[in-house]
Amino acid sequence: MESPTGQQMREMHHPSPSPGLTPATHPLNLMNKLQKPMSYSSPPPVPCNPENNVCKLIEYRGAKIAAFVVDCRELICLPQVFELFLKHLVGGLHTVYTKLKRLDVTPTVCNVEQVRILRGLGAIQPGVNRCKLISCKEFDLLYEDCTNSR
Repeated sequence: MESPTGQQMREMHHPSPSPGLTPATHPLNLMNKLQKPMSYSSPPPVPCNPENNVCKLIEYRGAKIAAFVVDCRELICLPQVFELFLKHLVGGLHTVYTKLKRLDVTPTVCNVEQVRILRGLGAIQPGVNRCKLISCKEFDLLYEDCTNSR
């Protein structure tokens, strides 16, 4: 049996398109067009070091809210303020994240120790293993958006 030539090998690995298919209508190219690029993804969690893991309760909108200072910014627990102030205004946390994306606000992702602390305080439910933080100013923008969109 004769071995394939270089040209035949290339055609086996890169077959020419079927008649009537252009590069724009080739199934693989169509699949690439359907896959949207990730325009919004969570940043990595806050570094797990002692100064980032100091939690304090602050008075905010008449309630005691769990807060951490990260990179000199006081950040509050998003699920906690959602439960207290937004739950009756929007469908759920998914809606909140959609609004934050539209407002160009990227919440900070809690590290494992911060999540443990928040669970211990009751700021988030016992089964929750992820949490995000935002500044009071960012929450004010979100709250304004939720109350004015009705």
